[in-house]
Order: sequence, then structure tokens, then C-alpha cells
Amino acid sequence: MLQIRHEPTPAALIGGPLVSIVVPTLNERANVNMVIEALRHAMGTLPWEVIFVDDNSKDGTAEEAKQIARSDNHVRCIRRIGRRGLASAGAEGFLASSAPYVALMDGDLQHDETLLPQMFQMLESGDDVVIASRYIAGGSSSGLASTERATLSLWGGLLANRLLKIRCSDAMSGFFMMRREVFDKLAPRLSTIGFKLLADILASADQPLAIAELPLRFRARLAGDSKLDTGVKVDFLLLLLDKTVGRVAPVRFVLFSLIGASGLAVHMAALAFLHLIAGIGFELAQALAASVAMTSNFLINNAVTYRDRRLNGARLLTGLLTFYAICAVGFIANVGIANAVFTSGTNWLLAGVAGACVGAVWNFAMSSQLTWKAST
Repeated sequence: MLQIRHEPTPAALIGGPLVSIVVPTLNERANVNMVIEALRHAMGTLPWEVIFVDDNSKDGTAEEAKQIARSDNHVRCIRRIGRRGLASAGAEGFLASSAPYVALMDGDLQHDETLLPQMFQMLESGDDVVIASRYIAGGSSSGLASTERATLSLWGGLLANRLLKIRCSDAMSGFFMMRREVFDKLAPRLSTIGFKLLADILASADQPLAIAELPLRFRARLAGDSKLDTGVKVDFLLLLLDKTVGRVAPVRFVLFSLIGASGLAVHMAALAFLHLIAGIGFELAQALAASVAMTSNFLINNAVTYRDRRLNGARLLTGLLTFYAICAVGFIANVGIANAVFTSGTNWLLAGVAGACVGAVWNFAMSSQLTWKAST
């Protein structure tokens, strides 16, 4: 049971901050100082800190935050290399905090920082999570940059409620505060895929958390650019998949296998073109078609399955070469296992499936470790 009740923690008994406010950033240098000053005015005498978790911004966001941190003990910065995503950045910031309460808010000043003391008081009264909601009385989503973004937020929240059995008005909110020890217990179960940490947290609890909501009037962005793109929608679908089928099989493996299956269609289309239309001999056409299919699988996996570890530049070519090598070994394992099973007297169909499964597991396991190795 994760509904934890505590007596209020007097600030006098806390050596450090009572609240850690985690702000994931990507190219938000122009907003860093404004965020800090806004928090300074909002938090008043409440002990607080802000932890910027920066995904190696090219505009010097991390450098700006660290420069301010040298003379302001309210400010910390974590610079991440080779790891991307708002949800994972938020989780990493929470785990780096020692404060009893942790909050997540955006770095673009669209969230109303003046709500933070009220969130703190509500948690002190016994709630586990306090969500700033755009969809309850007094709230507004008018600051969303486009109709597309507004539609994604509204319908995404409704879909999360239905599929993940979440009970709140704004599961897609990026502004909330919670008890850190509740988060610590849930952390090993999180997917940390994409942009929506709150939905991940709520869907990961075995028992419903004690949730409170307060209205948020979502403001317009002052500086920088919105991070909404097609990939955000893909990430949200991956989160839904992980929370629904992830307990049966890892969502990356499911996607990897589906993309691998699609490679058969690519292979046959390429073979037909090369052999029947281009007039290339069958043996060479087959080899070329196999290369086309492997390349297609690699590029789609790089864009979707391993979006958070996406390879670029020279690493893209290196990754492709390692993927070719892994798939070649997987092919040999596929044929060898299938032949061994078949010669033992097993039905040809079952033998073929066994070989394909071994090949798929090998390709997935080795490419995860070598081609798209997770950064630490």
C-alpha cells in the first residue's frame, strides 16, 4: 500500500531544502535565470532548491545554470550525455534529491510557480501527489502553442485514464509535486519513456495514490521553442504499450520484433525490383535485398525503438555496421537451431518458429548491448 501518511516536517528539523523542484531542460538558456528568479519570489521562506536536468543542450543551458549555481546554493545542475527525454530527466532529478518533497515543472515558464507553496501545504496535509490541472474549474490550457498540442494533451489524458486506469483530470500534466519516498518506492517500476512522467508514476502504483488537484492556468511560452514533434506522440504510444503489454514482454522487444517482421516485406519488395525489374541475378539480388531489409530495420529501430538512444553522425554508420554483424550471426543461429530442431523429429513449422525466435532474441539482446548501448 503506497498511501503514506506523515506528520508535517517542520523546516527547523530539515538541514537542506524541504522541496526540490526539478526542471528538465533542452536549449532553454534564455529561461534559466528567469525560472530561478520566479522560484525565488514564489517560494519565499520555504527551504527549496531547483535542480536543472539538462540533456546536453547546444545553447549552453547547463553552463548557464552552473554559472549561477556557483554563487547560489538554491541551484543545482545535472548535465546528461547520451540520455534524452523529459520523463527520464525528471526521474533522475527526483532520485538526486534528498528533500522530502519533489516537484516537476517545465523550464519555459508556462507553469505557474506560485502554486508550489500551495502544493507543499496539500502534501503536508496528507496527500501523496498534487497535480496542477488544466482541466478542472479555474484551470485553462489556453497557453498551449497549437491546436495539435491541445488535442494531444486532452485526448492523451483521456486515453491514459482509460487504458492505464488512472483517475485524475490531467494525467498529461508536466507540473506536479509528490512525496519523494513514494516516488523512491515506485522508481524501479517506471518506464521513463518520453515526456509524461506523471502518467508513468500513476500507472506504476499497485494501489491508487492519494491524489489532489488544483487549477492551473497554462501560460504562453516567453522564450525558446516548443519541443512537441511527431516523436512525442510516438513516445506516448510507447509508454501506453509498456504499461499495458510490458509485463508480458519488454516493449522494446515487441517493437524490435514487429519491425523485424516488417523487414520481410521490405526484403521481398527489394528482391522483386532487383531481380524482376532491374534484371540482377537471383543470388546477388537476394544478398542486396537482405542488406536493404537490414538497413531499413536499423533505421526504423533507431528512430522508434531506441529513440532515446538515437545514433547520429559517425555513430550512425558505426551502429549500422555492428547491426549488420549481429544480424549475420543471428541468421546463422536461426538456421542452425531450426535445422537441429527439425532433424530431431519436430514439425518443420515449429522448427522454423524456434529458429526465428532464437534469431530475434539474439539480434535484440546484442544490438541493445552493442549497437544502442545505454549510456551510464
